[in-house]
Amino acid sequence: MQIPAAKIYFPEEDRKILLAKVDNILSTGQLTLGKYNRQFEEEFTRYVGTEYAVAVNSGTSALEIILRALDIEGYSVIVPTNTFFATAASIIHAGGKVIFADIADDLCLGPESIEKNIREDTKAVIIVHVGGSIPPQITRVKEICQARSLSLIEDAAHAHGSTFNSHKAGSFGTAAAFSFYPTKVITSAEGGMITTNDERLYRRAGIFRDQGKSGFERNLHVELGYNWRMSEIHAVIGLYQFRRLEEFIAHRRKIAWVYDKGLEEINGLTPVRIPAGVEPNYYKYVAFLNKGIERDALKKELKEKYGVSLSGEVYEIPCHLQPIFKGLGNEGDFPVAEDLCRRMVCLPISAVMTEQEAKYVINSLRKILT
Repeated sequence: MQIPAAKIYFPEEDRKILLAKVDNILSTGQLTLGKYNRQFEEEFTRYVGTEYAVAVNSGTSALEIILRALDIEGYSVIVPTNTFFATAASIIHAGGKVIFADIADDLCLGPESIEKNIREDTKAVIIVHVGGSIPPQITRVKEICQARSLSLIEDAAHAHGSTFNSHKAGSFGTAAAFSFYPTKVITSAEGGMITTNDERLYRRAGIFRDQGKSGFERNLHVELGYNWRMSEIHAVIGLYQFRRLEEFIAHRRKIAWVYDKGLEEINGLTPVRIPAGVEPNYYKYVAFLNKGIERDALKKELKEKYGVSLSGEVYEIPCHLQPIFKGLGNEGDFPVAEDLCRRMVCLPISAVMTEQEAKYVINSLRKILT
């Protein structure tokens, strides 16, 4: 049996509809910022529970646009070191300064780490919902940000449909950035979304994404924007994937339950703890190897002997150890991040993985680890 780390899923019914929709888009000539962009934004807004949404061409763009709209240039922003390159890079591209911070045992930024790293020039905090799980400490983090007049930005690239205390990812902070890259729970092939309740940020984001123009049909440039638009073809793909989101999440949770039960019988591999009130979308199923177990050797044996591919870690090399971020003046101690990133694995999971396949993964792990 061959078990891929992840799998993109477009039901046959949706593929037929999308082919017709794409044909219609091509025949009309409205290839960008048209009705499907607006429809995707409207439906996503209602789902998340915010006032506004702005569709863009990537999750990376969504982050940078938010930071530019908050006038982050010249200010510092706190980010967890165990995040994707784009989270930190977007700050630099927007003219800000990166402050890396250590994490809690749930892989997310903790209040103590934020308070420790606040500087006089700090203007924002980015909290990352790693693997699709909203950290319960987000309530305290929000309080700290409000008390210090800091903007709280959610990097919700992993967290479409995830909730904490019935509130959806993307509704906790000043603004949030989602990604629809092909590996995500839903995809638009390439794309991203900004959610916010801040009208000024919303209006500036719409200007930034379209070369800084004051309006789609005018060449009056009022911001130093960029080409961050989402095409109509990407928007309609994203829209039909979005309408499957709850179905996809329900299936992923069934697979996660199989893993939860199976790992109870395996020594050496412990799933990340899901606190009360947290309902992850299981973009990743994260677990930690006991110290002394070699991750690369485990992955190699699983692949070669049993055909099981482990998903990419989140993240195996923390940002403060990435060559591109050397010399930022923030190379302090990050013991928790370094330990957890070194021992983390992500078990295969997708919207079409079967329970039989999940049990096969568990049995393969059992043979190696016991």
